[in-house]
Amino acid sequence: MVLQDQELNLRNAVSVSEAGLRAIHAGDDIIDMTALESVDSSAVAVMLAWQRRAQATNRKLRFVGVSSSLFSLISLYGLTDFFHLSASIQAERH
Repeated sequence: MVLQDQELNLRNAVSVSEAGLRAIHAGDDIIDMTALESVDSSAVAVMLAWQRRAQATNRKLRFVGVSSSLFSLISLYGLTDFFHLSASIQAERH
């Protein structure tokens, strides 16, 4: 799934989360977050929901294109080991 939104925050977290859950249900296991330019802690909550859904179906979810600001939030919450993070889609496929 490729996120099209440039923001992931409280305003759009529910709709983005639902779209991601549908994509995961359909078999997507890579979430491309390259387009995100602005995030708040809602982004981490959405990622947690997606990760839990993937784990519930014994699948490994990968997040690519994670910005430094989102990585900082993930680190702040002590979740860097909980997510599989890659700098780019090319790095993930090699």
